[in-house]
Amino acid sequence: MSTPKDSRRQAGKIRRSAAGWAFVSPAVIVLGLFLLIPILMAAWVSLSDWTGRGSPMGANFVGATNYQSFLTGEGLAAKDFGTAIRNNGFYFILVVPLQTILALGLAILVNRRALKGKGFFKTAFYFPSVTSTVAITTLWTFLFSASGAINAALSKLSVNGPNWFNDPRGLFYVILGMDQPQAGPNTPKFLGITAWDWLSGPSIAMCAFMLMAIFTTSGTFMLLFLAALQAIGEETEEAALIDGASAWQRIWHVTIPLLRPTVFTVVTLGTIGTWQVFEQMYVSGQGAPAKTTLTPAFLAYQSAFIDGQWGRGAATSFVLFAIIVIFTLVLRTLLGGADPTVDKKRRFRRRPKEVAA
Repeated sequence: MSTPKDSRRQAGKIRRSAAGWAFVSPAVIVLGLFLLIPILMAAWVSLSDWTGRGSPMGANFVGATNYQSFLTGEGLAAKDFGTAIRNNGFYFILVVPLQTILALGLAILVNRRALKGKGFFKTAFYFPSVTSTVAITTLWTFLFSASGAINAALSKLSVNGPNWFNDPRGLFYVILGMDQPQAGPNTPKFLGITAWDWLSGPSIAMCAFMLMAIFTTSGTFMLLFLAALQAIGEETEEAALIDGASAWQRIWHVTIPLLRPTVFTVVTLGTIGTWQVFEQMYVSGQGAPAKTTLTPAFLAYQSAFIDGQWGRGAATSFVLFAIIVIFTLVLRTLLGGADPTVDKKRRFRRRPKEVAA
């Protein structure tokens, strides 16, 4: 049987809950209107035959047809999707590790006590990250064009010709100096493209955009690593130095394990960014040369806004979303363990009780 005191306590809980919902309701309403509802509408579009005219709610339901057209089909849509996944796969495999290693190296360098002018180096390393992606892409494309500064410098060294940036062959075939082998009727295929396409590697143009991505993102991730290094403090490194650990041993066995949560954050953000790359490909040539810079994000835009296949474009976006989620979960399994600094604090909290026992 409830008492008046219990009734007052329950009424107080209800008032506090109502007040909490009143405070968060504006954010919930905004997220619902501009995030949740568009996602639900995009999911419906991916299952319909909407052509971009009229309301999408009036379109016909076609089920998984839009997904099947590029996931299990044999036409141009499947080949374009496979090409985009291959291009973005190489982009992800090469950019994420390199930008993470470079960002960590810059953070360790800037964090050194002997370095003078730290503020200048922080600004210099971070400045490319705040520059417009469109502006940097335009400048980068000009530098690597046939009449650009890169080709002018290479021509003096007798390296390649002026059209190497427009070479549609993969990097491995360019290095070997051979054309891509012709696919036969028995050549295995995956996602609509042959094994020779998968083994070709990224094109020279895609490699140039990889360098640009590393150049423009390492500064941001450097700041994350720098904040984590400063949080660790100098006592830990000094203790390892007293124990006789070399500089490399201190980095590999002390610094990097303590930076594991930050490494997980940097790698996750880098993975999401590499699979969402769009502006560079849109400004540079929209997939040129020969679709070797085509990415799933740009392919979704092209399918919807250029080809008028809104259902297929929405379906491509949801497949891309699934790829990002899968990679994030895998990275969480590999890198997202418990924070070693938290475990150390817990061990120190338990030690007095163990001594007292």
